[in-house]
Amino acid sequence: MEQLIVEARTEESTRQLGFALGRLLEGGDIVTLWGGLGAGKTFLARAMARGLEVDPRIPVTSPTFTFINEYEGRLHLYHLDLYRLEDPDELETLPWREALYGDGVAVVEWPEKLGESLPGERLDVRIEITGPQSRRFILEAHGSKHEKRLRSWNLPFKK
Repeated sequence: MEQLIVEARTEESTRQLGFALGRLLEGGDIVTLWGGLGAGKTFLARAMARGLEVDPRIPVTSPTFTFINEYEGRLHLYHLDLYRLEDPDELETLPWREALYGDGVAVVEWPEKLGESLPGERLDVRIEITGPQSRRFILEAHGSKHEKRLRSWNLPFKK
């Protein structure tokens, strides 16, 4: 498994990282965001949306109660927040398969809630809080497509 570590010392450097990631994403990509409450998952998702050219006048918010928000940009963005998901069957009334297996980009907060439905081909972003504004991002590629791409990415603040 290919891995890349990025140290972001400020909120602005986290925004720059998310923006850079959004610029690199391609149709069909799935990005899972792992981290505790307050780690900055939604902040990073918002920055990725801007990198995907979602109009900056459109607020990118956490879909905690609706599970999925959709945005138009360079690619269609599905932002899933599964924090309140108690049973994966709850997703059956939502377009979650289209989000994960369609032509757009899916960014998933609390991906562990998908259980066995978590796709094998994906990019995991593990977020560790290292200070009041600083974060460590561990990007892990799952699948040969993502491993090759991750090796070639020139991201800001990488170690």
